[in-house]
Amino acid sequence: MTLQDMLVDELRDLYHAEKQLTKALPKLAKAATHDDLREAFESHLEETRGHVSRLEEVFAALDEPAKAKPCAGMAGIIEEGSGMMKEDAEAAVMDAGLIAAGQRAEHYEMAAYGTCIAWAGQLGLDEVVSLLEQTLEEEKAADQKLSNLAEQEINPAAVTQGQEGEEAASAKRGRASGSERRHSSGTPTRAKAADRRRR
Repeated sequence: MTLQDMLVDELRDLYHAEKQLTKALPKLAKAATHDDLREAFESHLEETRGHVSRLEEVFAALDEPAKAKPCAGMAGIIEEGSGMMKEDAEAAVMDAGLIAAGQRAEHYEMAAYGTCIAWAGQLGLDEVVSLLEQTLEEEKAADQKLSNLAEQEINPAAVTQGQEGEEAASAKRGRASGSERRHSSGTPTRAKAADRRRR
């Protein structure tokens, strides 16, 4: 296998990863409660569709068919995100989890695109480098947008909501415990009453 063969193999893996994301991002957007987060996922969905088309241009430049190779890495990241969306969490806590899921996908892609750019550069494939760099910059921008949302708005809200949720749950447990104590120390049973009468 040559370095160019390995490049094509990695591009096919990325091609499948991007296609998987076009199906996963609408689910992340639907699960998001913060308007800006939903907009970020929807905006990146449009970019991701463009990434798929751009990879098709790369394959054409390499005179290779645009074929996808199953990407187990992205499949695992998406599966983890799907599991997280089933958790019972406060709105901001869930949004924080969605950002984590989105950024795991972004970082996976950024690493893969960076590798492909380096290999294409070594092979003197300037057109391929240019196309892939455009996508890498968009991935970095999407990742930064998620970081900004997390740091400035969503994570602080998640901390507050998480504490409020714990306090409410604790108060509920306290009420339930108090009710049990009242039942246990309230009206005497018939046996106890009869015992007192015999005395």
